[in-house]
Amino acid sequence: MEEPRIYFTNARVITPYRSIERGWVTIEGTRIEGVGEGTPRILAGALVVDVSGRYLTPGFIDLHVHGGGNADVMDRSPQALVEMAAAHARGGTTAMLPTTVASSIEEIYQVIDCFNEAKKLCYPGAKLLGLHLEGPYFAPGERGAQDPRYIKNPDPKEYMPLLDYSQDILRVSAAPEIPGGLAFGAELRRRGILAAIAHTNATYDEVIKAMEAGYTHATHLYSSMKGVHRVDLYRVAGGVEAAYLIDEMTVELIADGKHLPPALLKLAYKIKGPSRIALITDAMRAAGMPEGQYVLGGKDSGLLCLVEDGVAKLLDGTAFAGSVATANLLVRNMVRLAEVPILDAVKMMTITPARILGISNRKGVLAPGMDADLVVFGDDFEIVLTMVEGRVVYNVLGCTV
Repeated sequence: MEEPRIYFTNARVITPYRSIERGWVTIEGTRIEGVGEGTPRILAGALVVDVSGRYLTPGFIDLHVHGGGNADVMDRSPQALVEMAAAHARGGTTAMLPTTVASSIEEIYQVIDCFNEAKKLCYPGAKLLGLHLEGPYFAPGERGAQDPRYIKNPDPKEYMPLLDYSQDILRVSAAPEIPGGLAFGAELRRRGILAAIAHTNATYDEVIKAMEAGYTHATHLYSSMKGVHRVDLYRVAGGVEAAYLIDEMTVELIADGKHLPPALLKLAYKIKGPSRIALITDAMRAAGMPEGQYVLGGKDSGLLCLVEDGVAKLLDGTAFAGSVATANLLVRNMVRLAEVPILDAVKMMTITPARILGISNRKGVLAPGMDADLVVFGDDFEIVLTMVEGRVVYNVLGCTV
């Protein structure tokens, strides 16, 4: 049976290249059929959803997320991936890159196998685009909450079979300055995998070499990334300054209101602009859950953390252990804390991450022919409806779709 055309009307549409104060969007099957202003001409038999003046934007794209809904990628089960996808859909995420932590190579293979099973399932949540491997190739001094037992230098005897094993690895974060780091970045570039500097002590000069080798993105700017520091008597620019100075390098921000203060959110926005910043949750399993103690990583092998004051911390208080935010809160914080126009805040959660990942030909914009990924929310930024490729996966709007 053919699905009826859906009209979303009476919406503040953010495409996100423009804002339509009283607009509409039509959906046909899995694609957007039209976007316009005023009142659309409604065909017989169509479903009409009046969103009552709420915002209607492209679905949010999270390039870096470990868990949510008390599930984590490192639980190594298809059901865990489905549960975290559903949890983040309630926050407006329509597409995501489930992200590993530093772990054994055997565990990473298990994650890949579980991802392959999960993506075949029909589930009410964000689309699982592919995997982001965060680690284990990091600088030990910038490990943050990563487990030191697994941090190592990249070895082609280890990573070449791993990269050959699956086409689902779309992104890898690593420290480029460690032995083998540049060769690893060059291999990622050769395969078309997004390479990002992360958990790094790299200086400006080393980041320039990394960019030449294939690293084009900076993982959670400021977090586990050295800034300006002294080498003997002389100050040296670090990875933070390099990310700012290299125009072609894109960055991501954990805009949960905890990892970075408003001043640094404002600074990053002022320097890089909305076309080079992706907002990420970097969420662990406690996203969408009550505060308390949770495990970062797999339930059987991860690190015990405390979630309090809206953020996860190591028990000894020495580092954050990921956020507990959902995507809608990132947009809200950029508007309210960083005083960014909502058009730009939405860009950083939609078209910019789509462009960074190379999927902007189908996601990140409300336009005819694009995937029907969209969210509806009010002035409080609370999500009331999430649609993924034409299928409603979350709905508290009070309508039947």
